[in-house]
Amino acid sequence: MLPLLALNLGGCQGPFGLNRRPAPSAGFGAEAREEPALSGDGRLLASLVERNGRSSVLLQDRFSGKVLPLRTLNGQQPHSSPSLSWTGRYLAVIVQRGERRLAMVEDRATGRPHPLVLPAGEEPQRISLAPDGRRLAVQIVKAGQRRVELFELSGLLEADLLPGQPAQGR
Repeated sequence: MLPLLALNLGGCQGPFGLNRRPAPSAGFGAEAREEPALSGDGRLLASLVERNGRSSVLLQDRFSGKVLPLRTLNGQQPHSSPSLSWTGRYLAVIVQRGERRLAMVEDRATGRPHPLVLPAGEEPQRISLAPDGRRLAVQIVKAGQRRVELFELSGLLEADLLPGQPAQGR
Protein backbone atom coordinates (compact mmCIF):
# COMPACT_ATOMS: atom_id res chain seq x y z
CA MET A 1 0.00 0.00 0.00
CA LEU A 2 2.85 2.43 0.74
CA PRO A 3 4.31 2.45 -2.82
CA LEU A 4 0.86 3.33 -4.21
CA LEU A 5 0.53 6.18 -1.71
CA ALA A 6 4.00 7.50 -2.60
CA LEU A 7 3.13 7.42 -6.31
CA ASN A 8 -0.08 9.36 -5.77
CA LEU A 9 1.68 12.06 -3.78
CA GLY A 10 4.20 12.69 -6.61
CA GLY A 11 7.70 13.90 -5.83
CA CYS A 12 7.83 11.82 -2.66
CA GLN A 13 10.62 9.55 -1.70
CA GLY A 14 9.71 5.97 -2.53
CA PRO A 15 11.17 2.67 -1.36
CA PHE A 16 14.97 2.37 -1.21
CA GLY A 17 15.38 6.17 -1.16
CA LEU A 18 14.34 6.63 -4.81
CA ASN A 19 12.59 9.85 -5.77
CA ARG A 20 9.34 9.40 -7.64
CA ARG A 21 7.18 11.81 -9.56
CA PRO A 22 4.49 11.44 -12.20
CA ALA A 23 5.12 12.12 -15.87
CA PRO A 24 4.13 15.63 -17.01
CA SER A 25 0.46 15.95 -17.86
CA ALA A 26 -0.47 15.89 -21.54
CA GLY A 27 -4.23 15.63 -21.23
CA PHE A 28 -4.07 11.88 -20.59
CA GLY A 29 -4.20 10.37 -17.12
CA ALA A 30 -0.96 8.87 -15.83
CA GLU A 31 -2.70 5.50 -15.81
CA ALA A 32 -3.42 5.81 -19.54
CA ARG A 33 0.27 5.67 -20.50
CA GLU A 34 1.93 2.38 -21.38
CA GLU A 35 5.36 1.10 -22.49
CA PRO A 36 7.45 4.10 -21.34
CA ALA A 37 10.83 4.79 -22.97
CA LEU A 38 13.25 7.46 -21.80
CA SER A 39 15.95 9.06 -23.94
CA GLY A 40 19.49 8.41 -22.75
CA ASP A 41 19.89 11.99 -21.54
CA GLY A 42 16.60 11.71 -19.62
CA ARG A 43 15.00 14.70 -21.35
CA LEU A 44 12.37 12.99 -23.51
CA LEU A 45 9.70 10.47 -22.55
CA ALA A 46 7.92 8.35 -25.14
CA SER A 47 4.88 6.36 -24.08
CA LEU A 48 1.83 4.84 -25.67
CA VAL A 49 -1.63 6.37 -25.23
CA GLU A 50 -5.02 5.55 -26.71
CA ARG A 51 -6.24 8.00 -29.35
CA ASN A 52 -9.46 7.29 -31.23
CA GLY A 53 -9.29 3.65 -30.16
CA ARG A 54 -5.74 3.15 -31.45
CA SER A 55 -2.43 3.07 -29.65
CA SER A 56 -0.22 6.08 -30.48
CA VAL A 57 3.20 7.26 -29.38
CA LEU A 58 3.20 10.39 -27.27
CA LEU A 59 6.61 12.10 -27.18
CA GLN A 60 7.04 14.66 -24.46
CA ASP A 61 9.76 16.91 -23.08
CA ARG A 62 9.91 15.95 -19.39
CA PHE A 63 11.02 19.37 -18.21
CA SER A 64 8.62 21.66 -20.08
CA GLY A 65 5.78 19.13 -20.43
CA LYS A 66 5.49 20.06 -24.13
CA VAL A 67 4.23 17.32 -26.46
CA LEU A 68 6.57 17.06 -29.45
CA PRO A 69 5.32 16.41 -32.98
CA LEU A 70 6.03 13.19 -34.84
CA ARG A 71 5.83 13.89 -38.55
CA THR A 72 5.69 10.44 -40.10
CA LEU A 73 4.22 8.06 -37.53
CA ASN A 74 0.74 9.40 -36.93
CA GLY A 75 -0.91 7.87 -40.00
CA GLN A 76 0.42 4.38 -39.29
CA GLN A 77 -1.26 3.10 -36.14
CA PRO A 78 -1.37 1.32 -33.79
CA HIS A 79 2.11 1.79 -32.37
CA SER A 80 4.04 -0.37 -29.91
CA SER A 81 7.48 -0.81 -28.33
CA PRO A 82 8.88 2.77 -28.48
CA SER A 83 12.63 3.25 -28.04
CA LEU A 84 14.68 6.48 -28.10
CA SER A 85 18.28 7.31 -28.93
CA TRP A 86 20.46 9.33 -26.54
CA THR A 87 19.04 12.81 -27.28
CA GLY A 88 15.79 11.51 -28.75
CA ARG A 89 16.76 12.45 -32.29
CA TYR A 90 15.72 8.95 -33.32
CA LEU A 91 12.50 7.27 -32.24
CA ALA A 92 12.10 3.59 -33.09
CA VAL A 93 8.63 2.08 -32.88
CA ILE A 94 6.62 -0.79 -34.31
CA VAL A 95 3.81 0.44 -36.58
CA GLN A 96 0.93 -1.21 -38.35
CA ARG A 97 0.96 -0.80 -42.13
CA GLY A 98 -2.05 -2.57 -43.59
CA GLU A 99 -1.92 -6.15 -42.35
CA ARG A 100 1.81 -6.03 -41.54
CA ARG A 101 3.67 -4.81 -38.50
CA LEU A 102 7.04 -3.27 -39.16
CA ALA A 103 9.80 -1.59 -37.23
CA MET A 104 10.31 2.04 -38.14
CA VAL A 105 12.86 4.63 -37.06
CA GLU A 106 11.87 8.28 -37.40
CA ASP A 107 14.69 10.80 -37.69
CA ARG A 108 13.14 13.71 -35.82
CA ALA A 109 15.81 16.13 -37.10
CA THR A 110 14.95 15.54 -40.75
CA GLY A 111 11.41 14.17 -40.43
CA ARG A 112 12.37 11.12 -42.51
CA PRO A 113 10.97 7.68 -41.74
CA HIS A 114 13.24 4.66 -42.06
CA PRO A 115 11.15 1.46 -42.23
CA LEU A 116 12.80 -1.88 -41.58
CA VAL A 117 11.09 -4.26 -43.98
CA LEU A 118 11.38 -7.89 -42.92
CA PRO A 119 10.82 -10.92 -45.15
CA ALA A 120 7.25 -12.22 -45.49
CA GLY A 121 6.07 -14.19 -42.47
CA GLU A 122 8.38 -12.35 -40.04
CA GLU A 123 6.86 -9.85 -37.62
CA PRO A 124 8.62 -7.58 -35.14
CA GLN A 125 7.32 -7.89 -31.57
CA ARG A 126 9.70 -5.69 -29.55
CA ILE A 127 12.53 -3.37 -30.48
CA SER A 128 15.37 -1.58 -28.72
CA LEU A 129 17.42 1.22 -30.28
CA ALA A 130 21.06 1.71 -29.25
CA PRO A 131 21.78 5.09 -27.61
CA ASP A 132 23.74 6.28 -30.67
CA GLY A 133 20.88 5.22 -32.97
CA ARG A 134 23.11 3.11 -35.17
CA ARG A 135 21.94 -0.35 -34.11
CA LEU A 136 18.51 -1.87 -33.55
CA ALA A 137 17.66 -5.08 -31.70
CA VAL A 138 14.43 -6.68 -32.91
CA GLN A 139 12.50 -9.58 -31.43
CA ILE A 140 11.02 -11.36 -34.45
CA VAL A 141 8.28 -13.97 -34.58
CA LYS A 142 8.03 -16.36 -37.52
CA ALA A 143 5.75 -19.41 -37.49
CA GLY A 144 5.42 -19.15 -33.71
CA GLN A 145 9.19 -19.15 -33.15
CA ARG A 146 10.87 -16.15 -31.52
CA ARG A 147 14.39 -14.92 -32.09
CA VAL A 148 16.32 -11.68 -31.67
CA GLU A 149 18.22 -10.11 -34.55
CA LEU A 150 20.53 -7.10 -34.55
CA PHE A 151 20.46 -4.60 -37.41
CA GLU A 152 23.30 -2.21 -38.25
CA LEU A 153 21.90 1.21 -39.18
CA SER A 154 25.20 3.13 -39.48
CA GLY A 155 24.92 3.26 -43.28
CA LEU A 156 21.44 4.73 -42.94
CA LEU A 157 21.62 7.02 -39.89
CA GLU A 158 24.30 9.31 -38.55
CA ALA A 159 25.21 8.85 -34.92
CA ASP A 160 23.22 10.55 -32.19
CA LEU A 161 26.36 11.39 -30.27
CA LEU A 162 26.70 10.88 -26.56
CA PRO A 163 28.07 13.83 -24.57
CA GLY A 164 31.83 14.24 -24.97
CA GLN A 165 32.05 11.71 -27.80
CA PRO A 166 34.02 12.69 -30.93
CA ALA A 167 32.21 12.61 -34.28
CA GLN A 168 35.08 10.69 -35.95
CA GLY A 169 36.65 7.32 -35.10
CA ARG A 170 33.46 5.40 -34.42
